[in-house]
Amino acid sequence: MGMDAYLMADNHEELYAVMDQEPRQRYNLSRTFYHFMCRPHVSEGTPELDQIGALTGVDIQPLSQMETYPDEMSREWALEQAASETERQQILQEAETAKANLTGNIDKVLATLEELMSALATLDNLPSLLDHGRRDTLDSPRYFADFLREAGEGEIDYLDNNFGQDLRVIKRFLEFAKSHGSAIVYFAYA
Repeated sequence: MGMDAYLMADNHEELYAVMDQEPRQRYNLSRTFYHFMCRPHVSEGTPELDQIGALTGVDIQPLSQMETYPDEMSREWALEQAASETERQQILQEAETAKANLTGNIDKVLATLEELMSALATLDNLPSLLDHGRRDTLDSPRYFADFLREAGEGEIDYLDNNFGQDLRVIKRFLEFAKSHGSAIVYFAYA
């Protein structure tokens, strides 16, 4: 069993009700994408997302900021661990600030993603341009290769998506979410 990354929106309950009418894998990210986003916490050197931003000249902060939305489970756990009412109030205030910072981010994330995808489509052999540090937990030669190819083409399994597919899944989700009135999009991990 591995960790998964999920695409979420401020109106995710409404979205998921509509999404249940479609093949679910259309909006599923690979498990490698979870590891890709967590690289700042497990690798030495510059994480691949930051390297990709530098290689393409695209400000990837809107994508990185999607990780800052406070999930309810983490907030509840932090509240249970708080030693005082002051600490609990600080946790709640930080969560509200984090939410406020992402208000209306969907357009910025979508624009960033489109710019990034356009730039990546012109790069040859992305895996050779990236430094994976001493510990390549991403199987980078496979994950970053063939940006325009659908790695699991014809298969139902989304777990083996390549990087290009994962970005296309995010774009598809953002367009879907925007068409259903979402204003905030973020990642959740479980």
